[in-house]
Amino acid sequence: MVTGSFLSRRRLVQGMALLTLGNTAPALAAPRTLRGDQDLRGSLDAAPYGVTPKPGELSGTRFAAMLKRAAADNTPVFLPPGTYPVEALDLPDNLRLSGVAGASRLLYTGAGSMLTARGLRRAELSNLVIDGGNARLGGEAPALLHASDIGELIIDNCDIVGAPKSALHLERCAARIAGNRISGAADYALYAVDGRDTTISGNRVSACGNGGILVHRLQKGRDGTIVSGNRITDIRAANGGTGPFGNAINVFRADNVMVGGNHISGAAFSAIRANAASDVQIFDNQCLESGETAIYSEFGFEGAMVTGNLIDGAANGISVVNFDSGGRLATIANNMVRNISADGPYVHDNVGFGFGISAEADAAISGNVIENIARFGMLVGWGPYLRNVLASGNIIRRAQTGMAVSVVEDAGQALIANNLFDETPKGAIVGYRWHDAATRDLVDGASGFAHLAISGNRSS
Repeated sequence: MVTGSFLSRRRLVQGMALLTLGNTAPALAAPRTLRGDQDLRGSLDAAPYGVTPKPGELSGTRFAAMLKRAAADNTPVFLPPGTYPVEALDLPDNLRLSGVAGASRLLYTGAGSMLTARGLRRAELSNLVIDGGNARLGGEAPALLHASDIGELIIDNCDIVGAPKSALHLERCAARIAGNRISGAADYALYAVDGRDTTISGNRVSACGNGGILVHRLQKGRDGTIVSGNRITDIRAANGGTGPFGNAINVFRADNVMVGGNHISGAAFSAIRANAASDVQIFDNQCLESGETAIYSEFGFEGAMVTGNLIDGAANGISVVNFDSGGRLATIANNMVRNISADGPYVHDNVGFGFGISAEADAAISGNVIENIARFGMLVGWGPYLRNVLASGNIIRRAQTGMAVSVVEDAGQALIANNLFDETPKGAIVGYRWHDAATRDLVDGASGFAHLAISGNRSS
């Protein structure tokens, strides 16, 4: 039973709380929004600076002045819901600009560039819509946001849309790009060159014209970027070509990069393409319906670990190759590769399309399951480009040829052991001289080639 004295005390506490709110309400400059009060506490409201989301109002000069003042005072800026016209805006050092996700919109008005950040110690953008409106960018502006030489750049929970070139272009930045939704960029969602320990995680990237997430360096060297947990769909290759465009994730000359846990579908070329990238780890990704090679590690690399990936639908599955250009040293393990066709996006002048896994030098290929392959379940070496390849403990079924291994002169050694083959009508293990089959089925181990050791394999 509730007593009268308890009710009296409760009314007294409620009355004191209301009195306190009444005394402090005039000090709350920022309007109430969908965000929590704690998120807004201490932030600067845009309205007193004449920056308002009124249709047709150009307030770019006032906007820049407000950001500069807030950054100098170490104060975050909060934008209430609405559309804010922006053009040629240089972001100040120490900027922290946020809004209401999906409702606070920065709209590019088409004066050459949208957002630029240069030589800053720190800048942060969060909970904003950055809308290029597909308006023309000038020749010096590669993206809606062009950032260079930033000590700490954070872009979090933003929608970035309508980019007539790329959405984000970062040069020599240490960045965290997380939880954003980037769609409809004419070129790339994110181009990061010469980065420093950048993290790109949890983003949704879709419908980009020439690429998704690109991690590049002008000169080969350590990069350290982590690309994880992103969902990437519908990446086209508007510029054409045979691989520079149309990749969901592309790593070029950047060493020590990790690409893991991404869900990728509908890339015109590769889901993940690493070119001249040493010590790269590509793990636990889902790669669906890739137009060319689903996972590529190619040209001038030393060290590639490709493990635990699921590939369903591509013109090639996993390719770790180009020993002729220094590509070597790999582990390809515990992947599932299935539904590989022989139809690629161009006429191939070399190996061609239709194989599950390919490797050439200093590589261990083990524990993979490969199924429904148009040509070769596995391709071991190519011409003389074969050295120290172990293919052991794999399951290959429903491939025209289970495994093709090079038997040309000067091919190096290979050990093929303890693999299972099923439904391989052109042979389980066949020696190839370039494009042509040169041996009978070698599954019983009697190869007659000194550089091959074949044992313990079974075929049905």
